[in-house]
Order: sequence, then C-alpha cells, then structure tokens
Amino acid sequence: MTVAVKICGLTDAESVEAAIKCGADFLGFVFFDASPRHVAVEQAADLIEAVPETVPCVGLFVDPADALLDAILGQVRLDYVQLHGSETPDRVDAIRLEYGVPAIKALGVADESDVRSGDRFFGHADRLLFDAKPPPEADRPGGNAEAFNWPLMKGYSGVLPWFLAGGLTPDTVAKAIAQSGAAAVDVSSGVESAPGQKDPALIQAFLEAAKAGCTP
Repeated sequence: MTVAVKICGLTDAESVEAAIKCGADFLGFVFFDASPRHVAVEQAADLIEAVPETVPCVGLFVDPADALLDAILGQVRLDYVQLHGSETPDRVDAIRLEYGVPAIKALGVADESDVRSGDRFFGHADRLLFDAKPPPEADRPGGNAEAFNWPLMKGYSGVLPWFLAGGLTPDTVAKAIAQSGAAAVDVSSGVESAPGQKDPALIQAFLEAAKAGCTP
C-alpha cells in the first residue's frame, strides 16, 4: 500500500520546494489568524504559483465566513478546503456548492464514538481527517501536536477516504500507519524546528518514513 502524505502549514518557498521534491501528495496552507502557520492571501498565492497542478493544494479554515472564503478562493488556487471547526454537514454542503471545491472535514477523536461520527459526513464531505481533540487549555482546534489512540481507527469502515493526523513525526509515522491502517497521513508541527517554521530535513525524513523511499 502506498501511503499518501499531506504536509500542512507551509509558509515559505524552501519548505514548499522540499515537500514537492520529496514526493508529498498534498500541500496545506493555513488561513486562520490564531495559528503560527497562518499565511496571508498574497503570500499563499505566491507560494502556490510554484506548485505543479498535479500536486493538490489544501486551504485550512476554521468555521470560515463566506467573506473570508470569497477573498481567498478568488485569489488563490485551492484544490480542497479543509474545515477544522464545528462545521455541520449542511455547512460543508453549502461551501462545496457555493465554491465548487471538494471539502475535507476534520474531526477530533478521543474515543470510538468520535470515529463513528465521521459517518454523518458521508454525502457531504469528500474526505475526512481524524485528529486528536484539543486539550482543554488550547486556543486552537486540532490535536496541537498530540496523538490519539491510533488503533481506534483500525476497524473504521466508513465510506469516505481519510487522513490520520495528530502527533505524527518522522519517528512515529510508521507506527501510526501500522496501528491505524491509515492510507493517508497529515503532518504539520511534526516537521518543524520551531512553531510555524518547517524544517526541510524533517520533511524529507517524514516522507521517507511514510513512503519508505524518498530521494531528495
């Protein structure tokens, strides 16, 4: 099985180049002010201009208003929107229909019922992303670099393709894939030297571990 890899939270040309060179299948860009990985519209447009059309670009949003989506999708080539807030199936539908772009719905996981909650997005989202639930003190959604119990995903029988996220690093991704059965993984902080600063060497190492054969 070939595992697909998404490198998320890219903010500079060097990291984008490293991700492409080492075979990333998706590139992610964060449009959420509270994140240290946030990119401005013009910055994202410049970075994505250098990305081959064969590599899908994903915009991460948290409960986005239409005005924000209008501003970004009008200027930036995004092949997917990733919805990381409390978006309902109806809201996911509305975004897909209004902007004509596929949607990835992110879901926080603490137990088996959270995994099953992905079923309600069948027919609404195009893909799912299972991440750790944020800790109580967190000011941002997502796993905040924390892992959840990966074996919870092993028996997941949902129809939609899905990404595994949360606590993944070059050292843990192979174990995470084995324990979860994931066919796609998403990493952000696990390939950083500091919050918001991607490390090309860690990007390469992650892709090597996930795909077992990246040549820079």
